[in-house]
Amino acid sequence: MRLNRRTSATVAGAALVGLALAACSSGGSGDGGSGDDGNGGGADEVEVFTWWAAGSEKAGLDALVGVFNEQHPDVEFINGAVAGGAGSAAKDLLQSRLQAQDPPDTFQAHAGAELQDYIDAAQIEDVSDLYDEFGLTDVFPADLVDRVTAEDGAIYSIPSNVHRANVVWANPTVLEENGIDPAAEYADLDAWMADLDTLQAAGVTPLSVATTWTQVHLLETVLLAGLGAEAYNGLWDGSTDWESAEVTAALEDFEQLMSYTNSDRDGLDWPEATQMVIDGNAAFNVMGDWAVAAFEEQDKALGTDFVAFPVPGTDGVFDFLADSFTLPVGAPHPDGAKAWLETVGSLEGQVAFNKAKGSIPARTDADPSEFSEYQQTAIESFGQDTIVSSLAHGAATPVATLNAISDATSKFTSGASDLATYQSELAAAAQG
Repeated sequence: MRLNRRTSATVAGAALVGLALAACSSGGSGDGGSGDDGNGGGADEVEVFTWWAAGSEKAGLDALVGVFNEQHPDVEFINGAVAGGAGSAAKDLLQSRLQAQDPPDTFQAHAGAELQDYIDAAQIEDVSDLYDEFGLTDVFPADLVDRVTAEDGAIYSIPSNVHRANVVWANPTVLEENGIDPAAEYADLDAWMADLDTLQAAGVTPLSVATTWTQVHLLETVLLAGLGAEAYNGLWDGSTDWESAEVTAALEDFEQLMSYTNSDRDGLDWPEATQMVIDGNAAFNVMGDWAVAAFEEQDKALGTDFVAFPVPGTDGVFDFLADSFTLPVGAPHPDGAKAWLETVGSLEGQVAFNKAKGSIPARTDADPSEFSEYQQTAIESFGQDTIVSSLAHGAATPVATLNAISDATSKFTSGASDLATYQSELAAAAQG
């Protein structure tokens, strides 16, 4: 079942980070990497480094910790959460710690190509043997296992969930007030932009967006809509030419969509952009399915107070990202980290975590009836739709490539470069 206006009913998602918490705690940050028992195998504690510091994400983490405490009562959980949009603050601090050879016992990262930089720097361990030990190969979809398998054939993380990135959120009241049917379905971006033109002419902000990473998030969905799944995937494996006319056309669509957005975008993060839709100050917003928590926390009902549907042109495609956990090289308490990874991959851990966070389990043996109607829809969609990897959320490219794409996008959307320059910079970024 695809997420669209006909099938969406009760979307549950995950709010991203909010107020900052202090990073890094006692367990292993100041002992130069030696385990408590002197042999580097300490299992009495585990420092878990995440950006799940507030909202539904913290609720999900708390639920996972509850299962961990039941499964491993002798291992103390040390919360190393750091707040920051899409994990940017956490990643910066994490890199400083890894370079200083002061790793946490395990850290959150987006599954997929984002891990390649850590792999190239020999900062994380191969955990393929844990897939066998924990029986994960039998319960994770083969496509997911393929996506978390690195270029060297090894696996370096265990996913805790799956999210969908290509979702539009809309305020039906704003649409109706401007003569637009909230139940209308758009075949492609051109059809959607016709309604965005109507809204703009009426003095309404058609499309809210925020700081650079949310603009890159929008960009990836536009590339997906314009190129289709196969050619979109080709952007990351080299089979699609970034300098092609098809990419030019998609970038022209992106440029047009950015013309419909709020002028204060660079000073906002995604919650503020989503709030514009909730408050009726914008008609549409493109964001992953964690955004629904912002609506539900304010008692907004899907189908009545807001609607959600795939980005026009991407229906039948699931733009995938997943949070996952690693085993850093030199982890002070590797046995504690392995205990955490076992809980992350376990059925009990994934059910508790995803019910609280609003994402869906990576495992296929979870009972869909235990989850919300939207989550059941997402589970079915992930099982039958074409899967592609998210650019903005680390699944499609290494961090260095994403950073270069983000820099080029910021220049373009701030008026510091033209479309031809932007396309050339994107091509250069993809080539590394």
